Amino acid sequence: MKPLFYCLVALSFFSCNTSTSKIDQVDTSKPNVVLFYLDDSGYGDVAHNGNPTIKTPNITKLKESGVSFTQFYVTAAACSASRYSLLTGRYPGRSGLGWWVIAPGTKQYIHTDELTLAEGLKSVGYKTGMFGKWHLGTPNEKNNFTPDALPLAHGFDEWIGTNVSHDYNNSMLLQSDTEGHSPAKGYKVLAKNLPSDTLASESLTGVCTKAAVNFIKKNKSNPFFAYIPYNMPHLGLFVSDKFKGKSRNGELGDVMEELDAAIGEICSTLEEVGIGENTIVIFSSDNGPWIKWSTRSDSEKYGDTRLKVGYATPFRDGKGSTWEGGHRVPGIISWPAKIKGDRNEQTPISTLDILPTILSITGAELPKDRTIDGRDISDLLLNESSASQFDDFEFFYSYDDNYPSAIRKDAWKLHTRIGSQTGNDYGYVASKETPLLFQVEKDLGERIDVANDNPELVSELLNEFEAFEKQLKVEGSFWDKE
Repeated sequence: MKPLFYCLVALSFFSCNTSTSKIDQVDTSKPNVVLFYLDDSGYGDVAHNGNPTIKTPNITKLKESGVSFTQFYVTAAACSASRYSLLTGRYPGRSGLGWWVIAPGTKQYIHTDELTLAEGLKSVGYKTGMFGKWHLGTPNEKNNFTPDALPLAHGFDEWIGTNVSHDYNNSMLLQSDTEGHSPAKGYKVLAKNLPSDTLASESLTGVCTKAAVNFIKKNKSNPFFAYIPYNMPHLGLFVSDKFKGKSRNGELGDVMEELDAAIGEICSTLEEVGIGENTIVIFSSDNGPWIKWSTRSDSEKYGDTRLKVGYATPFRDGKGSTWEGGHRVPGIISWPAKIKGDRNEQTPISTLDILPTILSITGAELPKDRTIDGRDISDLLLNESSASQFDDFEFFYSYDDNYPSAIRKDAWKLHTRIGSQTGNDYGYVASKETPLLFQVEKDLGERIDVANDNPELVSELLNEFEAFEKQLKVEGSFWDKE
């Protein structure tokens, strides 16, 4: 029996080491990248951030396999500007667009000279697909397509999704036409004036999820980038029949739980095809929740929004606001092969950091002919002990034009203008002459203005504003050169 026992122990030891070495042998120089970007989902809309009645087990599972950032920021509290920064690593003021949202009929769009994350990854051999809302360029006022305005001109090999938010009158569900025979110059129109009855049983979430799953299966042997900017939970809320009435949180809960299931399906697909370990999965939202507390029961689009909007808890205000609730959102980054899981990271980061970090990890080059505002945080992700080197944090909040309205430096935040889509400024008024100062790591709700107690710090931060605004004016944008 003794020799047999030793044989079994040896066999067990060999099997464990074989499994470990198999993981070690994965080529992590070209990890796949999956980027989920919800629309108008607040910090408190997910269970792992404390929501008591919305079930998001798959997002929690993603958090447990990676890093959850408690101070994760977007540059602007509305769609287009936020998405511009995510895909370029640059503040929206550098775009030359001058507003949050590229509405139907807007002639300008994300300039073709910008380098997007998709273009950077394509340069090192990645297949790229987008499955969801674009909102960085749209058909012009005559409803004709401008090819340069849409995803195929910005690094994506294929796309299915909406040109703008689904509540616009000219919203369309589009699909790239690989045969190039479409009268829409590369795109097929699948549905107009969304939500459409043709999507009633499946929803936009389901359509985009199915396409993303097919893309992953098709490209499982190649490095790929799947950008999945779901339309929900932007108003009006729209959910498939399968999830209607399932949540204790009403229609918002139904939508969030369908999104969670969709994220779970895509993550399960990664595991099923054997690439889950070597896929970087990023989860966030483009801005905080839409908060309109006025009664809108007579609205054909939105109904009574008071019980449908999301949660920025514990932060103040939401979408359209320079308060924390507009800019601080859920943020998770997972990479099982390389990143230690189930970690809460308090170091502040932003979507600006995504492009330089992913390009650094994959060996793609950053452009040297323009300012990249984000930082490479790969060392923070891979080596928890190095977090202190990222403590010097400076971040500008954008509101409705090319120039910032607030600045976060280390633990301090200075407002020079209160921007809020709700019109609720909580009795505060801010300007460069009378700025507001908060210590946002101690005062999460921005309740106590301490500007009068810290005149030297206020002066320093106002100088930072002036320097940044001057830089924007001097550098200009690609559109300024047109």
